[in-house]
Amino acid sequence: MTDREIVERFSKLDTTSVSDAMDSIGKPCGLLGIKPINYGVKICARAFTVHYTPCGEVKGTVGDFLDDVAPGDVVVIDNGGREYCTVWGDLMTLVAVRNKIAGTIIDGVCRDVPGIRKTGYPIYSRSHYMVTGKDRVFVDYINKPVAISGIQVKPGDLILADDSGVICVAWELAQKALEAAENIAAKEAGIEQAIEKGETLKNARGQAGYHSLQSKK
Repeated sequence: MTDREIVERFSKLDTTSVSDAMDSIGKPCGLLGIKPINYGVKICARAFTVHYTPCGEVKGTVGDFLDDVAPGDVVVIDNGGREYCTVWGDLMTLVAVRNKIAGTIIDGVCRDVPGIRKTGYPIYSRSHYMVTGKDRVFVDYINKPVAISGIQVKPGDLILADDSGVICVAWELAQKALEAAENIAAKEAGIEQAIEKGETLKNARGQAGYHSLQSKK
């Protein structure tokens, strides 16, 4: 498969199937506590990573990296889970929409929520808070490994986000995880069909091997 085909096939899956698939591989993937600002908008794209650090006497910029993000990539911001200052707002959202960026993941907070919701742009963060990050934090590097909720995210890793949350699949595991997730999704679809036809939950699950779908292989 080409890289594009892998991303396209992941985009047809939900985070729950892929999470179970990653469990079967034995690799954690869930970015705990990162939730959607706009519900009903999904992200499936490769990561452009950004790391923030607190300011000292020397200040730095908080958003100029955005001009370097390729269309179709998702911005993944490691602000260390800080909730006392924001690293994303409505102006950055407008640029991201214009530049066809796939979405933004923040281990921290955003602001300007009404403006963000008006655009429908996909943002997932810990929360929202109005205090600016300027003179409080700054970008010290981009496109190197970062950590979101204790999970490593490398440039180019696969990010999948929906209303259930956000997961990261290391790109070197993407094809293996995709095949496992598609199998799990197919088995669960079969369970749904059996239930709709009147089968008991116990029997429908048992016939599909539901309780071991996510077990480490």
